[in-house]
Amino acid sequence: MNQVNEKELLAQIRAPFTREIGFRRFIEIYQKPIYQIIRRMVLIHEDADDLTQITFIKAYKALDRFEGNSTLFTWLYRIATNESLTFLEKKKKRYFFSVDDHQEKLESYVDSSATLSGDEIQAKLQKSLLKLPDKQRLVFHLKYEEDLSYEEISKITGTSVGALKASYHHAVKKIEQSLLQE
Repeated sequence: MNQVNEKELLAQIRAPFTREIGFRRFIEIYQKPIYQIIRRMVLIHEDADDLTQITFIKAYKALDRFEGNSTLFTWLYRIATNESLTFLEKKKKRYFFSVDDHQEKLESYVDSSATLSGDEIQAKLQKSLLKLPDKQRLVFHLKYEEDLSYEEISKITGTSVGALKASYHHAVKKIEQSLLQE
C-alpha cells in the first residue's frame, strides 16, 4: 500500500464539498487490505464482502468523531476486526454451532474452496488456523500474514503488547502441534 497523507485525506472527507470524493478515495485506498483481513477471519467471500461494506458504512458514520489518536488505517482495521469477531460469534449462536461443528464446517469449506486450497500445505495451515480461538487467529493473521508490529496490533485490538506476544506464541505452538498431528 502506497503512502497516504492521512491528514489531507481526512480534511478532504470532512469538508462538505469534497466529502464524497474523499470518502471514495478512502475506500479505494483501504478496501483491499480490509477485505483481506476480514476474509482471512470469516473465509467465505460473500460474508467478507458484506462485512467490508459494513466496516466502511460504520467508518463513514463515525469519521467526524475520529480523533486522530491512531492512523486512519489502524482505526479502520479495528472496526473491521471487531465486525469480524462479532459476526463469527453471532454466526455460531444463530446456527447453534458447537465450536467443533463450526470448525468442521469451515474445514470442509477450506477443502472445497478453489480460492483457498492452493497446495496441500496451505490447506493444512488453513485448517490448523481454524482450530485457534477467533482472537488468537486474528493476532496470528495480523502478525504473520499482515506483518504488522505488536504495537500496531495493540492499537487495532486494544490489547497490551505483552498479551499479544503471548497470544501469538500460543497460536504458533498450537499450529505446530496441529501440523505435526496431520
